[in-house]
Amino acid sequence: VQFKLDQPKPPESVCSLPCERGQAKKYVEGESCCWHCFNCTQYQIRHPNDETQCLMCKEGTIPDRNKEICEDIPEVFLRPESGWAIGAMAFSSTGMLITLFVVGVFLRHNDTPVVRASGRELSYVLLGGILMCYFVTFALVLRPTNLVCGIQRYTKSNPLYLCTDIVFGAGFCFTVVYAALLTKTNRIARIFKAGKQSAKRPSFISPRSQLIICTGLTSIQVLINGVWMVISPSRAIHHYPTRDDNLLVCDSYIDASYMIAFSYPIFLIVICTVYAVITRKIPEAFNESKHIGFTMYTTCVIWLAFVPLYFGTANHVPLRITSMSVTISLSASVTVACLFSPKLSKDRYDKS
Repeated sequence: VQFKLDQPKPPESVCSLPCERGQAKKYVEGESCCWHCFNCTQYQIRHPNDETQCLMCKEGTIPDRNKEICEDIPEVFLRPESGWAIGAMAFSSTGMLITLFVVGVFLRHNDTPVVRASGRELSYVLLGGILMCYFVTFALVLRPTNLVCGIQRYTKSNPLYLCTDIVFGAGFCFTVVYAALLTKTNRIARIFKAGKQSAKRPSFISPRSQLIICTGLTSIQVLINGVWMVISPSRAIHHYPTRDDNLLVCDSYIDASYMIAFSYPIFLIVICTVYAVITRKIPEAFNESKHIGFTMYTTCVIWLAFVPLYFGTANHVPLRITSMSVTISLSASVTVACLFSPKLSKDRYDKS
């Protein structure tokens, strides 16, 4: 090998230079010390035990900057400190305070004709269901910890946790609300129909009967969800819609099995809306049916608007969960505004 005298050091006499980071070797056929270097692909690193192979990082991980090790992709979920979660919780908290105020007014005037005429017992059931709707937001936006074990049944030894209880809670609170509304509208419809046919008082319109009917309707939801939880308990899983995503979600988020929990409340909403249409022309003495009708029409519009938003944000977990929690709270708020705000006038109680 010839070299110039003014060179600082002699040239290297090698067949191949060492490969750079993120590259593997491909030996020249018939040679043991000559090779070509080739780049590992975007999601590969050089195999730690075999310099001639690249190793594909498993789902949920990507190569580090030097393409030497596979690093975990940060989990994506709705964090309580995020703006999405804070906004949803603020909305729910405001709704809870307003609902508690309504409960206080009703308790203060518990024996007045205004409260009794509105179906006192069912009104308390309805207010309880509305409060549960607002509370669901806090279960949706918080990742499970020991503090919320009773809701999400978190298992510390495993990154997976059961989520059935969240879906159960959302479906159950809706069932309580719309079972009470359906019982109310059914009672009004039967009274109006009986009044047209005869002077005989229809059966099962007493407060006790109404509570029994409402409890029966609600128990169907408990049975459906109870069987579902036993047969197919929901879990949290890591979902990878793209190679760069690592979404921590409930499995019902993927296969839409949460519709099992919402199917019965949807059925109640439809039936209640039908009753609201049937009773829309009854006398002013039963004007609560008009308020129920407006509540149901608005609820249907809210959920019809929610469907495309929810399914159109499949890869944006914070927005998707926030939209669900806000829709639940908005439905509860509509019920409070339409059904109970007309009863909060001080003049009405002063006259009674």
